[in-house]
Amino acid sequence: MKNLKRKCDHLKDREEDVKAELEYAEGLSLKKRRKVVENWLTNVASIKNEVEMMEQQVRESSRRSSYWQLHPKIARLTEQVTELNQQGQFPGGLTLEVHGNQQNELITARLIGQKFQQHKDEIWEGLRRNDMSKIGVWGMGGVGKTTLLTHIHNELCAHQDFFVAWVTVSQNFSIQKLQSDIAKEMGFTLENDNDERKRAAELVRRLRNMKNFVLILDDVWQHFPLDRVGIPAAENGCKLILTSRSLEVCRRMDCEKNVLVTPLSENEDWELFTEKLGHGRALSPEIEPIAKSLTKKCCGLPLAIITMARSMKGVGDIAEWRDALEKLKEPVAERNDDMGTEVFQVLKHSYDQLKDPKVEQCLLYCSLFPEDYIIDREKLIEHFIDEGFVDGLRNRRAGLDRGHTVLNKLENVCLLEAVIKKYDGKRYVKMHDLVRSMAIQTGRAFQFLVEAGEQLREIPGEEKWAEDLKKVSLMKNLLSHIPSSMSPKCSRLTTLMLNHNFSLKAIPDCFFSRMPQLRVLDLSRTGIINLPTSISELVNLIALWLEDCGKLTYVPSLENLKALRRLNLRETAITEVPHGLDMLLNLRYLNLDTKIEEIPDGILSKLSCLQYLAIDAELRLEEIMELSKLETFIGAFYDMNNFNTYVRWREENGGPSNYVLRLEKTELTVGYDYLLASGICKSNGRDERHVFLSGCEISKSKGREDSFVLPEDVQILVMRNCNDTASLCDIPSLHNATKLSTCKIRGCQGMEHVVCSCCSVPLIQYLDSLFLFEVKELRALIGADRCCASASASSNLLQSDMFSSLQLLFIRKCPKIKRLFMRDLLPNLKNLVELDVRNCENMVEIIGEASDEDDDDENQEAVSTTCSSVTYSLPKLTVLCLDRLPKLKRFCTSKIVFDSLKKVEICRCPKLSFNGDRIHVEISNWRTHIYSVVNSRIGEKIGEESRMLGTFFKNNL
Repeated sequence: MKNLKRKCDHLKDREEDVKAELEYAEGLSLKKRRKVVENWLTNVASIKNEVEMMEQQVRESSRRSSYWQLHPKIARLTEQVTELNQQGQFPGGLTLEVHGNQQNELITARLIGQKFQQHKDEIWEGLRRNDMSKIGVWGMGGVGKTTLLTHIHNELCAHQDFFVAWVTVSQNFSIQKLQSDIAKEMGFTLENDNDERKRAAELVRRLRNMKNFVLILDDVWQHFPLDRVGIPAAENGCKLILTSRSLEVCRRMDCEKNVLVTPLSENEDWELFTEKLGHGRALSPEIEPIAKSLTKKCCGLPLAIITMARSMKGVGDIAEWRDALEKLKEPVAERNDDMGTEVFQVLKHSYDQLKDPKVEQCLLYCSLFPEDYIIDREKLIEHFIDEGFVDGLRNRRAGLDRGHTVLNKLENVCLLEAVIKKYDGKRYVKMHDLVRSMAIQTGRAFQFLVEAGEQLREIPGEEKWAEDLKKVSLMKNLLSHIPSSMSPKCSRLTTLMLNHNFSLKAIPDCFFSRMPQLRVLDLSRTGIINLPTSISELVNLIALWLEDCGKLTYVPSLENLKALRRLNLRETAITEVPHGLDMLLNLRYLNLDTKIEEIPDGILSKLSCLQYLAIDAELRLEEIMELSKLETFIGAFYDMNNFNTYVRWREENGGPSNYVLRLEKTELTVGYDYLLASGICKSNGRDERHVFLSGCEISKSKGREDSFVLPEDVQILVMRNCNDTASLCDIPSLHNATKLSTCKIRGCQGMEHVVCSCCSVPLIQYLDSLFLFEVKELRALIGADRCCASASASSNLLQSDMFSSLQLLFIRKCPKIKRLFMRDLLPNLKNLVELDVRNCENMVEIIGEASDEDDDDENQEAVSTTCSSVTYSLPKLTVLCLDRLPKLKRFCTSKIVFDSLKKVEICRCPKLSFNGDRIHVEISNWRTHIYSVVNSRIGEKIGEESRMLGTFFKNNL
């Protein structure tokens, strides 16, 4: 009996432990006891009663003979207690996770648009990856971040492997409140109300006990340390998803993946509008175009679309629809409807959270530009500098960097949209229409008058020119004249933008007479012929923009404008230096890239504060060298000795860090801006180190003692009609140009190869972009080394790093080239992203068995029948364009895998075909978007070989 009691006491202890563990786990509302545990506890309770009864019987027994009757019963109970002790170990655990249907799903709306599905896939990919614990979802207010996450939440609720909790982070954020909100969502209460650290310790302890826990934090406005709250991200399969309007918040929360939610496309926004307007409701033919215009005005913002659709639900009067469209032209904040409250408040809160007056001013300044206007980042920052938003810095570069930092911040909180134009490679920004509407309304409190891009034919009357106005934008209208007597009294006006009024030919002399505080005047791209003399009295003027005023021939005296820091006369018709230029001692920026033929001696050297100088006239090196603060220099040289002298002086004395140097044989034939516009040169704005050579003799073969000197830090080299150069290897100074990333060659009729096979010029290793235009004698990219009579371009002579950094290769109108490069170069082209070959009339194949351009096509045909079984890869090639190649028969005789191909354009290549058994190798990415396959055998061949791929082409042509 003592043995039975001892084992029963052990069983009782285990019972208490099990009950305590169950109480804790079930208190989290996350677990439930297993059925086997529940049965075990029932059996334990029963056996305890039996043992107590047996103990009572033993105690009451008085006869020895009765012990023999009790012995078998005690033995049976002892065996049962022993068995229950063994069962009570529960190797599978006491509880089950409470998942799936027991979690409450959130009310949500149907997702519309392909992008939303892509975003969902991205988030799920992150949830499944073991190396990713924090996912950020960001985008502008009202774009659908929360809606997207409700779908993720509900899918997680139905998923047996996850437990999910949703917490909305209040705008009045505090660590303790967030801790309490998480605990409440999990079904428990945190103790130690006033001790943040102990609360975090308790929270992290409880969350660590949970496997595959996903915490969604919605609407996060500022970053915070996760450990301070008690969130154990990356532990035990725990995941964190947060939404924010700020990319910076996601980054500072250490999110490994950041998903940008963008506005809907044009078709998707109409689908959302009609759905919210009412299922099955057909709009009349008269109302539908107005409804589509209304939808378009919402610019893909779901919040605005839904708000607008609900406000128009059931409206059948076309007058109301027209009135609604007219109202959308008003600033959203001025409206008394839902658009004026819900939408405006959402966008205004993003502005309020900037909490930096200068960043706020920069955003409001962007509203001075017209609706949907693509704003050049560099020019915008120049305006910021003029306005004093990024002033007080030690140099121009610091000001530009500060400006880019401000614009990045505005992009990262989705108040500006980033835009990159492929043709010039420059960065731009764009303001969402509703954000601009909010900014215009906010700007009115700062005395802004904005009527930019409104198709105005007459300048606003003087009644609109309030005396306390500070900034006025009338840019990009149809103004053709200003009344001769008009003289607005705007004593506090600091900024006036009349640019992009191409028909504006004259400004009355009295127009500026009552604007004494004017600091920034932008008349760019107007048709003015003469500036009014009253400009000479604007003594507070800081910046005068006159670029692209192609008819401007006269500028009055500038000697009184001693505060002037910027003078931009680019592309004007001025032929003489304006009077008084030498008096502008505060001038920082001077652009004389115009028709001025000569600059009198001594003027430039007086402008000792110059940081930026662009000049098209004949240069006097001594004056340029005296400008010690110059950071950017754009100029032309017509003598190689002067060019070499300047380059050597700059490298010895640390001259301007940014430059565009043109060396031309004759007087300037094209300006730098033409080069930019035509794509011959590209500018990234901040780091410009370009050299443009036109009609120059730069080859070492001429035997000159003073050969051409190239700056060692040059980044972009453009050669045009340098006909004495057979190869870039002929330019000695290229051997030191280790920073060269882009090379563009046009004309250069003596060039037969870009480089030689044994060439040691650094560009073959570092070059990332190569453009070849109208190089009539070009036979191949790589030719035999003429220094070695027996040399060839075979693989044993190729350098392992030759063209290893090349990303872009463009070739146009090179009639003698038959094969672009050899097959043995393929392993080096691992970084090639875009290959574009056009108008090369004798091109037979892109990749040949050898680079010897003299091999006839019959030999190559023979080789193709016995081609190598080795499979090559162009792993990063995204874009492939082949156009007007009438003799092109094949891409390559070897198998090539394209892992990243996104765009294929094949036009007017009538002989091109891919061997049928290689089709699946040539195009292995099924998500490739085929833009055009025209007049090529490849389209027909693919249709024959693969019904699926043929259907794909048919559906996407």
